[in-house]
Amino acid sequence: MSKIKNHIELQFLSEPADVNYGGKVHGGMMMKWIDQAAFACALQWSQSYCVTVYVGGIRFFHPVHIGHLVKMEARIIYTGKTSMHIAVDAYSKAIGKADFIKNTHCIIVFVAVDEEGQPKLIPSFKPKTEKEIAMHGYAVKLMDLRKSIDKEMEPYIV
Repeated sequence: MSKIKNHIELQFLSEPADVNYGGKVHGGMMMKWIDQAAFACALQWSQSYCVTVYVGGIRFFHPVHIGHLVKMEARIIYTGKTSMHIAVDAYSKAIGKADFIKNTHCIIVFVAVDEEGQPKLIPSFKPKTEKEIAMHGYAVKLMDLRKSIDKEMEPYIV
């Protein structure tokens, strides 16, 4: 049995239908690509259908222009029994340029589900490299922050 990879990279070419009137890719299109990359990473890890349960901390650093090559890097940074925290970094570059620039970063949490839509157990992710250990710690900190955010939002959830 082959080792399950904890990361994936997808690339897209921004097209005229992806951009707003200012000639830059819509934030919604970037979020779609981020979700697709994170879903593919979650599917690859869990070997199961997954549902998005949380998207947070998305921040746009630089715009993406029409005709730019867009690269999404998604990686598992933490797993629970059924959930996966995936960090996604988006990069872009003009065609003919050598270096990508970082455009966006966010965390998405997916839960693996069975045929009845119930949470399903997944393999545990065990960080090994220094970067994986740091990202794992980052995920734990973000989980603690989400608890306080959830408490603040509670009165507004109907």
